[in-house]
This record gives sequence, C-alpha cells and structure tokens, in this order.
Amino acid sequence: MARTPQSTPLLISLSVLAFLQTTNAGGIAIYWGQNGNEGTLTQTCNTGKYSYVNIAFLNKFGNSQTPEINLAGHCDSASNGCTSVSTDISNCQSQGVKVMLSIGGAIGSYSLSSSDDAQNVANYLWNNFLGGRSSSRPLGDAVLDGIDFVILLGSTQYWDDLARALSGFSQRGRKVYLTAAPQCPFPDKFMGTALNTGRFDNVWVQFYNNPPCQYTSGNTTNLLNSWNRWTSSINSRIFLGLPAASAAAGSGFIPPNVLTSQILPVIKTSPKYGGVMLWSKYYDDQSGYSSTIKSSV
Repeated sequence: MARTPQSTPLLISLSVLAFLQTTNAGGIAIYWGQNGNEGTLTQTCNTGKYSYVNIAFLNKFGNSQTPEINLAGHCDSASNGCTSVSTDISNCQSQGVKVMLSIGGAIGSYSLSSSDDAQNVANYLWNNFLGGRSSSRPLGDAVLDGIDFVILLGSTQYWDDLARALSGFSQRGRKVYLTAAPQCPFPDKFMGTALNTGRFDNVWVQFYNNPPCQYTSGNTTNLLNSWNRWTSSINSRIFLGLPAASAAAGSGFIPPNVLTSQILPVIKTSPKYGGVMLWSKYYDDQSGYSSTIKSSV
C-alpha cells in the first residue's frame, strides 16, 4: 500500500514527542554577592538568564555568635547599608526568579553546637530574612524565598535539625525553599545527613575542585558516574554545579561545547534533572557562559 502524505509528519511528531518525554528542561542558578563588579541584583535578574539567584553569604552564625552577612563590595551590613537590596529582591521575584540566602561559604565562622542551636539559627533566619519579623532585617523587608546551604567549614552535625526547623516554617503559609551546594564526593561530609531528610527542593552539586568526580579534559566518565550516584541517592532535583569560567575554580571547568554536546544530553534524561548552577555572576559576566549554554539547559 502506498504511504499517505500524512504519514511523514505524523512520524516526525511522534519522534519529537518521544524526545520530549525522555529529556527534561532545566534552569540556571547563579551565585551573586561576592564581587562588587558583578552588577546589582536587579541587573542580574533583568538578564533573563537565571531561575535562581543565591545571595552569598551569611558567613557568621551559630554557637552563640552574632550573625553577620558579607556581600563583599556591594554594601556594608554592619552599618545597615544593605537594606536597599530589599527592592532588588522584590524586582527579581516579580520576574519569577527565586531569591535565596546562602549561608556558609569557604570563608567565615559558622557552626552548630546542638539541636537547640540549630533551632535558634532557624528562628533568626525566619525573623530576619524570611516571613518573620525583626527590627533589624539586614536586607530590608523583602521576604526571601528560602535558604541555601553552602557548608564547607565547622561542625558536621545538626544541619539536618536546621533543615527540619526551616522547613517547618512552611506551615505558616508561605513555602520556605531549601537548597544546598554539597561537593561531589558522595556522601558530602557536612551535608550528607541533612540531604537525607528529603527537605531540600534543589541540590546543586559542586562538580569542580574535586578531581575524582569532575570533568577532566576529554573525560566525562567520572562526572557522569558521580551524577548517577547523586540522582539515585537523593530525593531532590539535582543541578550540575560548575565554574562559569576557568578562573572561577581551581579545576573542573567544562568548555561550553563539551557541556552542551556530551554532558547535558546524558544528564537531562534523569527525571531529577533540575539544570545547571554556576559560580558566579561575576565570572559569568566575564565569560558569557550562561548565554552560551542557556538554550541547551
């Protein structure tokens, strides 16, 4: 029997549908706050490139310390100079961008000494950055979407208690999103127990500065094996965390053409795929990395 003219378009439609069913669209998360030359938060969101912006970092908290936020060259919270960021946060949220407060970082003084300490930190974060009330909100009155854990120092305990306490505030009406940036060796030394609570919405794993589980020139195997370990073990959306330029990390930079041709097509088949996280806005400005990869993410 002769093929009807309608058959070919139908076959093409079915093949496109099959492709869409086996790959997942994602977003780009970016870190902002650690370089005064990276533009304002509003400018960051106005690019239209990012689905999540992590304000980095609240790098002093816990163990009875007075919390401090460090936004490098952007503003000085010690003199109450960062409250104007409130307008930027609202501008970003009006565009559908989720804005998180990142706690921790590579430099700082933070730890949790007990479950009670974790609850105290949760209360502080709720009242000063989320839906609670305080007379001294460092970033003004805007209500952030949630808390991002970047725990690289200090104690390895009680982060699960902090996650549960923060998640519990969602019962007061507005969801508190939780995200985390563990390093790719599994399980993460600091966040392993916390990630097992199932309270984290997105986990942007740092697939850099860790040679056993990152990309090395011409070799995607270690990274993909590690990706599979994370997606099969953690009940959250998983993002591929990368440096936005070779200068942004000691190792692990992936050329954009390698990412879009050899890595994203593989990891996007995972139902837990969430997208790509980049460090940081400053380096992304220098390299144009997100612009190059966005259509493939």
